[in-house]
Amino acid sequence: MPSVSKSKSAAVRAHLSHPVIDSDGHHVEYGPRVRDYVAQVAGVQMADRVGPALEGTIASTRWYRETPAQRREHRTKRSPFWGLPTKNTLDLATALFPRLMCERMEEMGLDFCVLYPSLGLVAGHFEEAEVRRAACRALNMYCSEIWGEYRERIAPVATVPMHTPQEASEELEYAVKVLKMRAVLMPSYVKRPIPAAARDYPYAFWLDTFGIDSEYDYDPVWAKCQELKVVPSFHSHGEGWGSRTSISNYVYNHVGHFASSADAVCKSLFLGGVTRRFPQLRFSFLEGGVGWARSLFADLIGHWEKRNLNALSNYDPANIDQELLTELSRRYGGKVLGNREFVKGREVVGSRAGDPSDDFAACSIAVKEDFRELFLKPFFFGCEADDPITSSAFDAKRNPLSARLNAIYGSDIGHFDVPDMSAVTAEAFEAVENGCMSEEDFRDFVFVNPVKLWTALNPAFFKGTVVESAVNKYLAK
Repeated sequence: MPSVSKSKSAAVRAHLSHPVIDSDGHHVEYGPRVRDYVAQVAGVQMADRVGPALEGTIASTRWYRETPAQRREHRTKRSPFWGLPTKNTLDLATALFPRLMCERMEEMGLDFCVLYPSLGLVAGHFEEAEVRRAACRALNMYCSEIWGEYRERIAPVATVPMHTPQEASEELEYAVKVLKMRAVLMPSYVKRPIPAAARDYPYAFWLDTFGIDSEYDYDPVWAKCQELKVVPSFHSHGEGWGSRTSISNYVYNHVGHFASSADAVCKSLFLGGVTRRFPQLRFSFLEGGVGWARSLFADLIGHWEKRNLNALSNYDPANIDQELLTELSRRYGGKVLGNREFVKGREVVGSRAGDPSDDFAACSIAVKEDFRELFLKPFFFGCEADDPITSSAFDAKRNPLSARLNAIYGSDIGHFDVPDMSAVTAEAFEAVENGCMSEEDFRDFVFVNPVKLWTALNPAFFKGTVVESAVNKYLAK
């Protein structure tokens, strides 16, 4: 094993006066052991069904079974492949074995890690309810029992399915009350069939993002999160919808896909008024960076300024002064008119049949400053160590409302994005060395913002951990 003293990340951590909290690392599950838990939860026959479902997330998907001609005919998206580090076998083993992970955290420059399951990114999306629920329950037992012994340095994360509020609430109860887990992972969306198209186009779907236009009322789920003092974290692939449907190029489908799914659920929660109804809740959106959030924040403010209910009066067709339009038509119309005498207002803007609605009604926004409480305060955005856009979160001069968005450090250790675990914190600190971030910005990124996120509902989140003392000192201020 490499020496900690030779690690650049360890040197960075030694330079800092505060801990480094990783809010999005990943462990890699040992498949046969997960299968044991499925059999324990739901029997051997269910284990036989869940096994292929988990394997189907990689090499046995439809894309691999089809010929090039069939892929083109069905427009089958190129499947993910080779998502784990293998050249560095030590890193692969680190993602598998908890004690090894803990032994190497100093080398990685990390004090504490909120550690997400790799299979959790897909298990909550399984279409068959029995398979989905058995997979999530077994995975949660695996994470709690395998990784729970090391909670001084690691917070294992539970996977919560969201196809219905009932199944979400039941798994939340089990994960938090029975397994004593402090963090949860939720899908960013549920794919639902379009009834009118289901018969002729079985692959057609719409995205239920739990806020606006949802199939169910998800307020009981947010209320349950608040009761149990856990943060809903969203981390789902966005491949296979929108423009990310290449039949040949995985990178084309992968670039920006986490950001697209995070944008969908974040926008839905905001416009659906969830942050208005549950002001104490916090939400995290992982591995998509902060660029999309910065853009969404600015766009929402811009749209509210132009399209709040009062502003909509600027576009009412009834406003048109037909007498003035007629006069201007005769003076300037020329070839635009053809053989017509003048332009009629309804010929340009239509009638009043638009039936205007207040798209911001659920947010109850009175002034632009309300965006601070409804967007800036509750939302946190996971950024990887190598993301050059992260520093823009702290650019108060250019962000609307002079805002500093809540960027949180998410290393993504365990996945292909990190070919060398020992370099992650050093790579993140390059933004400071290059003058893109101040040391204060970096402190907010790796310590202050994570503390704000995880302790907002649960002040005892870090109790019994190696960072407890530092967290308590910060909270006391």
